[in-house]
Order: sequence, then C-alpha cells, then structure tokens
Amino acid sequence: MGTDSKNGIQSGANFHTLPIEDLYSALTSSAEGLTTGEAETQRLQYGRNDISGKKKHSALLQFLEQFTNPLVLILLFAALISITVGEVTNAVIIISIILISVVLDFFQRYKAENAAALLIKKIITQASVQRDGEEQEIPIGDLVPGDLISLTAGDMIPADARLLTARDFFVNESSLTGEPYPVSKSETLQDPGKPLAQADNYVFLGTSVISGTARAIITKTGLSTEYGKIAKTLVERPPETDFEHGLKQFSYLMSKFVFSLVILVFFVNALFKQDILQSLLFSVALAVGMTPELLPMILSLNMTKGAIAMSTKGAIVKHPESIQNFGSMDVLCTDKTGTLTDNKIALMKHLDTGGNDSEKVLLFSYINSYFHTGLKNTLDEAIIAFQPEDLGTYRKIDEIPFDFIRRRTSVVVSGASGHLLITKGAPEETMAICTSVEKNGIVTRLTDADREQILGLYNNQSREGFRTLAVCYRTMTVDQSRYSAGDEQEMTMLGLVTFIDPPKESAKESVKLLAASGIELKILTGDDELVTQKTCELIGLAVKGVLSGNQIEDMDQETLSRVVGNITIFSRMTPVQKNRVMNSLKRNGHVVGFMGDGINDAPSIREADVGISVENAVDIAKESADIILLKNDLRVLHEGVLEGRKTFSNTMKYILMGTSSNFGNMFSVAGASFFLGFLPMLPIQILLNNLLYDISESTIPTDNVDESYLGTPKKWDIEFIKKFIFAFGPISSIFDFITFFILLFIFKADAALFQTAWFIESICTQTLIIFVIRTRIVPFYKSRPSMLLLASTLVIVAIACILPFTVIGTLFGFVHPPVSFFAVLAGLVIGYLILVELTKKWFYRRYSLFIERKREMPNSH
Repeated sequence: MGTDSKNGIQSGANFHTLPIEDLYSALTSSAEGLTTGEAETQRLQYGRNDISGKKKHSALLQFLEQFTNPLVLILLFAALISITVGEVTNAVIIISIILISVVLDFFQRYKAENAAALLIKKIITQASVQRDGEEQEIPIGDLVPGDLISLTAGDMIPADARLLTARDFFVNESSLTGEPYPVSKSETLQDPGKPLAQADNYVFLGTSVISGTARAIITKTGLSTEYGKIAKTLVERPPETDFEHGLKQFSYLMSKFVFSLVILVFFVNALFKQDILQSLLFSVALAVGMTPELLPMILSLNMTKGAIAMSTKGAIVKHPESIQNFGSMDVLCTDKTGTLTDNKIALMKHLDTGGNDSEKVLLFSYINSYFHTGLKNTLDEAIIAFQPEDLGTYRKIDEIPFDFIRRRTSVVVSGASGHLLITKGAPEETMAICTSVEKNGIVTRLTDADREQILGLYNNQSREGFRTLAVCYRTMTVDQSRYSAGDEQEMTMLGLVTFIDPPKESAKESVKLLAASGIELKILTGDDELVTQKTCELIGLAVKGVLSGNQIEDMDQETLSRVVGNITIFSRMTPVQKNRVMNSLKRNGHVVGFMGDGINDAPSIREADVGISVENAVDIAKESADIILLKNDLRVLHEGVLEGRKTFSNTMKYILMGTSSNFGNMFSVAGASFFLGFLPMLPIQILLNNLLYDISESTIPTDNVDESYLGTPKKWDIEFIKKFIFAFGPISSIFDFITFFILLFIFKADAALFQTAWFIESICTQTLIIFVIRTRIVPFYKSRPSMLLLASTLVIVAIACILPFTVIGTLFGFVHPPVSFFAVLAGLVIGYLILVELTKKWFYRRYSLFIERKREMPNSH
C-alpha cells in the first residue's frame, strides 16, 4: 500500500499544478473515470485505501503468535529442560497442556475477531464514484488513484484528491491543520510555486465537506495520503483508555506478587529441599498457576459478546474495546434535535416583525431554502414541503454558504428590481447585519425599540417550544456575479419563520432510565436556550443551569471546569465550544459520552470517551464514532450502557477469582513446599490444575449479571482488588492448610496420596467458589449463574474427582484416594463456601463505608 510508482502517482507529484488532460494521463484515467478492470489493476499496484496500517494475518500466523506469550515460552523452556534430563513423559505432558491451552485461546479469539469484523462491515462508509461510466456507491476502502468521486455537504473526503469542478465548496481541515474554520475550495489551477498544503484545488483524506458540491479525481490513497503519513505513527501508539490504564495497573500488581513469591520458592527449594531442575519446574508451574493468563481471552470474549448483543438491540459497535467505556460512562452529552425530539420538523408560522402572518416572509424563506446548495437541513426541508411557491422570474445568481461562525446562509437571485440578497439564519446573528426593518410593506430605519419588539416576538415563540429563524434581505445597487459574506450588511429585517419539533414519545422514559443508571444527561445544542428548556420540561429532564456559547467564550478553562458540573443546557454552541465543555468534564474525572449526527458534532464525538452516532448521520460523524445506533433512540443507548457494565462485571469476576481462590491455592503450594519433605503438588499437576481451572472459567463471559450491579457506572479500582486479595486469599490458604493437616495426621498420606487428594480439593474449592464471588447478593444462591458457567464448573469438578481412578491419572502421578476422603472433601468445600459468604457480607459492607468516607473527604476541607 502506498508504494512509489514509476510515474510518481503516490510519491507526491504536484497534482494541483497539472492541467486537466495531463492529470488524467498521470493517473491513467479519463473524464469517464475508471472501469472495474482498471480499478483492480490500480488496487494491485497501490493497495487498499486503508490507513489503519494493520494487515490481517492468516489463521496459521495468528495461531503461531500464541506461542510468543512469555508464559508459554517459559513452559516450552521447561519442557526442553525435561527432555534434556531424560524426563520425556513430563515434557510430553507439558507440551500437550500448552497445545490445549493455546488452541482454546486461539479458537475463542479467532471466532471473536471474525464476529467483530462482520459487525463492522455493516457500517463501512460508502463513496459516490464513477465506474464503468456510471455513478456507483462503493466502500471507501475500494477507491484507487484515478477514480472520479462526487462530494457534497456532510461527506468525509475519502482520499487525497484534485478538484475538477466545485460550487460553493467549503471544507473543514481541522483534523490536519487544527484550524476549526471552513476553508473555501475551487477548481482553479494553482501556481507551481504554491505548496500542496495551501492549494485551493486540492482536498485531503480525513477532512470533511461543510457545504457545496464538487467532483474530484483521487490522486493518493491509504498511507500515501497526507493524513496517512501522520497515521503511520498514530496507529503504532493508540491513546490509552481508562480501562486500559486500569488493566495495566492490575498487571503490575500481579507481576509483583508472582515475581516475589516465585523467586522465594525457587531459592528455598533449590537450596534446602529439592534439586535445581525440580525447583525450576515447580517455580515455573507456580507462576503459571498464579497468573490469570486467560484474561486477554476473557476480555475479548466479553467485548465481542457485548458487541453481538448490542447489534441485536439496534447498535453496531465499531470498536469492541469501547464497550467497557459504556460501563464507566457517567455523563452523556447530546444534541437535542433527533435525540430528544423526533426530528420531524414542520413549519408552523411565517410572521412579519409585528407578529402577523406574512406571505412575503414565506416566499423569501422558500427562495433561500430552495436555491442554496450547501448544508441542507430539516428546517429547509420543512419550508420547501410547507407550500411550494411559484418562483416566477427569480433566477439564482450566487450563494454564500452556511458556516458555524456566521450561523446563517444567503442566496442571491435576480428579480424585477435587480439582484436580491436573501439571508436566513439564527435571529441574533441575522439581526446583527440589519440596519432597517420592513413594516406593512414600508422600509424604515431599525430602531432599538424595533429590535426589542422583534426579540420579544422571538423569545415568545421560543418559550412556546418553537424553533425560530429570522429572514432579511437587501436589494443590491450594483449587480455582480460573485458575492461573499462581506455583502451581508445593511440588510432589511423582514420577519420570522417558526418550526415545531415535538419530543419523542420515548424520550421521557429514556431520561428516567439514564438517571436511574447513574448517568447525567447534558444538552449541547446550537439551538436557543428557551426552546431547549421547553423540550426538557416536556420530557421531564430537570435543568440545573443554563450556559450559552457566548458566556463560555468569556471563560477560561479553569472557570469553565468549576461551573460545568452544575449546567444541564449548553445553548448556541459552536463545535469548538462543545469540545471545551467535553474537556472540562473529563478534567473533572468524568467518563463522558457524546451523541450526535451532524458535521458540527464530529469533533465532539471524536473527543469523547465514548463517541456515538446514528445510521443516518453524515459520513464524518459516523467515521468519528465508536458506536453507531441503527435507531436514534436513547433507550438503545441505555441498553449499550448495560452491556458495558455486564462486560465489566464478568471481567471483574475472572480477575477476582484469579486474585483470591487461585492465588490462595498457589500461596498454599509455596508454603507447604517449605515444611514438607516432598513437593505438595508435582509441577505437571499444577499445570493440569491450572488448565482445568481455566476451562471452567472460560464460560464467565456468558454469565448473568445481577440487576443491582447494573445501577451505577463502573470503573477500575486497584485499591478494591488489593483489599479483596487480602480479605479472601488467606481464607483459601486456611482451608488448604486444614486439608494438609487432615491428610498428614488422619490419613497418614504419603507423597502420591497427598498430591492426589490436595489436587482434588484445590480444584473443587477454587472452581466452586465462583458461585459465591460472582455476586454480591447474600445468600449467593439467590443469584442464578448462566447454564454454561454452571455446567463447565460442575464438569471440571467431576473430572478432577474421577481422574485419579483412570489410566490417564497415572500419567500425572495420581493414586486412588480412599472413599472416606470424599466425605471430608464435602465438609471442607461446604465450610469454605460458608466462610467466604460470611466474609463477603462483611467485606462489601466495610468497603461501602470506605467509599462513602472517601466521597465525603473533599467536602470536609
């Protein structure tokens, strides 16, 4: 992908300075575009239009990569040592266990990755391209140099391209330049001395169309694009999420425990008890037993299961790893239109400045909406659908597209009295360019009293829940062919058009669901605060405070961070201001989600911890999002939050299991090796113990999650994990040492019987304890596990009890334990479960008090 060619297509030729015919020749294309065969030839030469830099490895290579795991390498090293010293049986068994573990891990990961890939295919962005002489919609990854593409407002530019034609074409290049303001583009041939980055006739991958239309020819794709060159470094170092940070902290914690204990056990056994080889094998097996090595697989299964579950409920997860962020999200920022409202906007009134119905206001607003080719929206559609007007002799001359700074759009038409400039937009910005007003067909100077009257009319409409636009005009004294925003001056205020956008029927329920889940809803909108307040009132959303974009503009980051938590409605917001709000919330420790569907929402979607868009959103919004809702409904989003919390819950179940019963058992093995005259469990038995345990735990992603757990946002808490280890780990060790005492002094067990009996007890306690640890409910049996988890746990317990009586068991050094031992085993297991249950009740009560005190601490200063 992106290799240089003999004709220099991908190596940086000056495409912006070439005449059209030379451009076609350089790109092996024509005015009709490419044929399918020519496109395939180009793709073979330049690769897919993909900047991820990741090539999917073959299944065989992915399988072999499993053997690069450090723990697997250590075990292979141990097997090699066993072969070297003649312990071939041990080596065969170690290698067999490694293969079983690796195959299990590979199969689950491979299946999970394929499922995630199938989901992503459902939301691949399409591009409009001319192939085989006709316009087609194809995935942007299939584009090649020489393709002719059509671009319109809301499109994400899919590759670097030279403009062939352009009309009122404005592009947002902030992803490359950092500048939020739209850049005007045209097809004009550029001077040879002008840098490519400043070329007016060139557009870049990763930027987006703000307004207008254009046709362009693709010059560079994939990593050869300007954006791709930046992405080469970005893909190597993706930003660390809150969840990944917590996972890293947990890994450090486990590494400290494992390293300290294993080194101690190795030296004590090597110096005082066993030979060096046995001590090495024993220590290595101990490290494997203590490490939750299936955690990556559990995470992968959890996230994929969540992604598949969300797809059935109407949401496509582009990045499965983002699901865990849903579980942590405690603030959701969203636009109002289409999220809280139906986005089925209808024109209600067309009023002159006195508040009376005016056909002229309707006509001028219709002319503006009909003729402008820029960023069409539902308000324009409502005007056009309301009452088709006979435009008579009006003919379009030019337009001044909408942008998010002016917040208005203008068209210039020729009429009976010459060129007429008609502007429609936000009332404040529109009135700011007016110096006169039309009343009853007479134009007079716009006085302060007139401004107050018009603003009063506007505010009254807003309080009733109507969205309102102002309409003004200017008769040009000199006709010209091109107009700019500078011509929007000395305008005449004509009147207002008002619209109704009723709240969704589901919005009230959705707001309640989110509040009950511990998620605060904040509205970031470009709309008026009075309209937004009315909408919030209708859907039952309590408004703590209101802040406008103008007020935010006057605040520094420190001040905004202090007040942002007490605000519900942020009105008249620009994209830059939305980002400032998002950053302030994140700075205050919140995990923030943002939901939007427009061009102006894309920066905020990208900035959020969880970016959410909808299927009918513009390309750039969908491309920026982590999650795409197939239905614009907050209830679907709520389902996603619950899936995130389920994912987090099941991940934590595995971690808590690995840091309590499993950790306790391995600590017992280490402790027993100090005072016994033999190893309490052979290395091969420890490995088998670990394999069986992992198989039983591999079904945790299917487990049910208690409703009580889903009520609040979840985040990593390393302090909690530490406290859990020190509370529950010793209980496991206590029962292990009771088992040792019974085996040595009641059953008078020799080495083989001791190892066999303790292997069975270890498996039974550390697997069955999942039923207690998986829930905070007391007693635990009131919370039902999934059938798969129940089955896998009971099957593994049965295998552990039966194995010593089989031929296979003799290969692992097992002997037949007496039947009376199983009666003792039942007593030990029941006692262990009861004690852990009592400790669990005490631990969570004590930990809840600890959290409450921690929350109160800042308020005490």
